Amino acid sequence: MKIAVIGAGAAGLAALRHCISGTYGDQVVCYEKTDQIGGTWVYREQTGFDRYGLLIHTSMYKSLRANLPKEVMGYPDFLLPEGPVSYPMRTQILDFLNTYCDHFKLRPYIRLLHHVELVEPVAGDRKWSVKVKDLQNDAVAIESFDAVMVCNGHYFEPIIPNVPGQNIFTGKQIHSHDYRVPDFFNGKKIVVMGAGPSGMDLTLEISKNANRVILSHHLTETIDTVFPENVVQKGDVVELTEREAVFADGTKEQIDVIFYCTGYKYSFPFLAESCGVRVDSNMVTHLWKHLVSIKNPTLALIGLPFYVCAFNMFDLQVRFVLRHWHGERQFPAQADMLCSEAEETARRAERGLQKRHFHMMGPEQEHYYSDLANVAGITPLPPVFSKLHNESSMRFLKDLVHFREDRYKIIDDYNFVKLSC
Repeated sequence: MKIAVIGAGAAGLAALRHCISGTYGDQVVCYEKTDQIGGTWVYREQTGFDRYGLLIHTSMYKSLRANLPKEVMGYPDFLLPEGPVSYPMRTQILDFLNTYCDHFKLRPYIRLLHHVELVEPVAGDRKWSVKVKDLQNDAVAIESFDAVMVCNGHYFEPIIPNVPGQNIFTGKQIHSHDYRVPDFFNGKKIVVMGAGPSGMDLTLEISKNANRVILSHHLTETIDTVFPENVVQKGDVVELTEREAVFADGTKEQIDVIFYCTGYKYSFPFLAESCGVRVDSNMVTHLWKHLVSIKNPTLALIGLPFYVCAFNMFDLQVRFVLRHWHGERQFPAQADMLCSEAEETARRAERGLQKRHFHMMGPEQEHYYSDLANVAGITPLPPVFSKLHNESSMRFLKDLVHFREDRYKIIDDYNFVKLSC
């Protein structure tokens, strides 16, 4: 097969590695719109647009340190190197991805500064047309492929909620996508909207520079973390005035900055409507197993689930897809795949989850990994990965200030131990 891979981040590299492994003898081309591999792990000081007029892709900030232990962050057969800490810095993750890329000799297959503008199925041909712009030479080409793996990530297009009064608020408004260093917040009064991983981490970081930080969220469970004295928690912001934020409890606070830590949209601007994939309330549909286009099964979207052991999951998903594309496993009938997606949507709704939570795994991730492995007849991920991921996530909520001091060691496929510091 001739396969196109879109994006040379952690998912794209896993796709490339298995496409060229020799198992199937596939031809593969990876298109990467920036000038280096690594995707969201590449730190860039600039925000907004790059020199080619494209939006800056990465949301990486300068001080970022992983919020998962390195013991679950590698690929199944290519682990992060041993070291004295379990929570690596962003630079160590990027170094690891470059090492992985070089170890499996992937660079010759990657076309840097190539921006995919359009992907569409060729009617009646079972082929894909991929329109790509060579940014350096300002030249557009259309290439034909048998299959496409979309690996463009989902941490680059900000979600900014509609808040009454946004247009009259005279302070600054910034999304975490454009955050790099905390100096901007020196001496200011800030509302951080959102208490997900980024909202929690960034509240702690900017509190060292800010005068006052209000963490605004609607979490029902208690956040046990003890924040610094200049951090308070409040409910949702229901309105903005010229200088104030009005909260759900009716209180008002004069503020300088609204800091949106409100997440990201799934976005595939290059996919034609005829691909049969759309984003509905941040649920990517219609997909089989969160992964394969039901209308066009030779189109796969790698890496959509979140709260997962990401690099391990990418590897598993790629192996799953290739087994099916090469006929070692058969895709179910289209009606059966649609039914499977609808049943999962209903199960999640029964648990009170909205469409935007459809790709959220967390405690469900082990079931997802096992299902992929069983259906495709491939080597599963060791259950210890999910166990350690869930343990780390709980520690994040319980002790945000100190949880990265924890050190772990995996003993076998089912067990890990926490080491003494």
